[in-house]
Amino acid sequence: MTSLHGRDLENEFLSIASELGGDVESREQGDAYLAGTHALYHGGPCSWALSPKIFDSKQIEILRDAAETMGRIMDKVTDRYLHDSEFRALFRLSDDLERMTLVPTGYTQLIPVARVDVFFDEETGDYQFCELNTDGSAGMTTTVEVTRAVQASKTYHRFAERHPGIETYDVVDSVVSAVVETYRSWANADSGAHHPEHPACAIVDYTESASTDEVADIIEHMAEKGVYARFADIRDLRVERHGDTSSLVDDEGPIDCVYRRAVTSEIAEKPCPGAAALEEAARRGLACLVGGYRTWPCATKTVFAILRSDAVRDVLDPSEVSFVEKHVPATFLLDAESDLAPYAQKDRWIVKPAGSYNSVGVKAGLDCATDDEWQEALASCAKSGGIVQEYARQYATPVIEGGAVPEGADPVDFRMAHNMEGLYLFRGAFAGVFTRCGYQNVIGEWTHRINMGCLVVR
Repeated sequence: MTSLHGRDLENEFLSIASELGGDVESREQGDAYLAGTHALYHGGPCSWALSPKIFDSKQIEILRDAAETMGRIMDKVTDRYLHDSEFRALFRLSDDLERMTLVPTGYTQLIPVARVDVFFDEETGDYQFCELNTDGSAGMTTTVEVTRAVQASKTYHRFAERHPGIETYDVVDSVVSAVVETYRSWANADSGAHHPEHPACAIVDYTESASTDEVADIIEHMAEKGVYARFADIRDLRVERHGDTSSLVDDEGPIDCVYRRAVTSEIAEKPCPGAAALEEAARRGLACLVGGYRTWPCATKTVFAILRSDAVRDVLDPSEVSFVEKHVPATFLLDAESDLAPYAQKDRWIVKPAGSYNSVGVKAGLDCATDDEWQEALASCAKSGGIVQEYARQYATPVIEGGAVPEGADPVDFRMAHNMEGLYLFRGAFAGVFTRCGYQNVIGEWTHRINMGCLVVR
């Protein structure tokens, strides 16, 4: 393999920060910048790192290929799911969920918005997939704004003087374009009162689950493209009939296009008239549902077990099967009757509920203090019909946390943290990287995730 030097670039960035005594002033100023953006967490700046992920051209092409290859695999799996009831049954969805996933969308793109997460070894170029996300793929605003906070630092300016060919991704602008393009490809975009260029768009979620700051950011970007958008709680939706015309509406009026951020499993858990209205509107072609329910099978934790089984041998071509075997950890479906003995070595495994999101219910054996604690987690996951997966070792790098340095702390004492890269796929094309890290064996919102900027040096 061609030598990768992104790791060397990150070390150079850290060295510059060290020469600046940890660049304490920039870390404090970064917090002040983020406080004025939509990259917030509970009203304050999100947790972030002054040290970014820095990829070279070779590395970013590896990540692009990883994302787009997995995207093609997801499309093939989704297509087979829609047309083969026996294959569909492998996902073990409830009757209500399965019914939802079969609702037609009126456009050809199977999965318009996705993010596939990987653990990427920056030295070898190897990677393992962690999970696939479709509904509510988040982190877009955070990665854009944290990158900008990094670019305002003294460390970055010195680094950029040495490396003028630095590129960044505007992921928020890209997802807005994907939503608009998907609407324009919708069969009914130019029918009745719908307008193909200026649809009334609603970003739909449950208020208590929504990334409200990111939603506000997306709405602002949509306005810049001439698209009127607003947030709508799914519970406020309804179908109204006026004369011969039926429309999906909320309290502010008709809706042509829905960018669905509500996760499918949460919709199934929280049934309400609004969710029923959204499904009816999609089924009848009253509104374009960007992120149709058919995206859910590939977002379940179950999909990795199916990808690693013989069930995909006639779905994927040989090169794709080889890709899966190399980059998707061994994954097994569990149920109440499963023999759990093969998974007794706790440090080798991680358990995940089948329909979980935001890392809820995910537990690595490495985080279990005793074998008994692991057996309890394993049994609980089996009882709920989850999966057990071979634990993918994470790549660790030094990290400089942003914000004020705690009193008494050494500003150049950079801790090692595990890294995870989220690769955005909009309409099947790679669109950028959501980079974050953490000190625990599960990187998530509830485990002190640290958001990182993303730079590409050509």
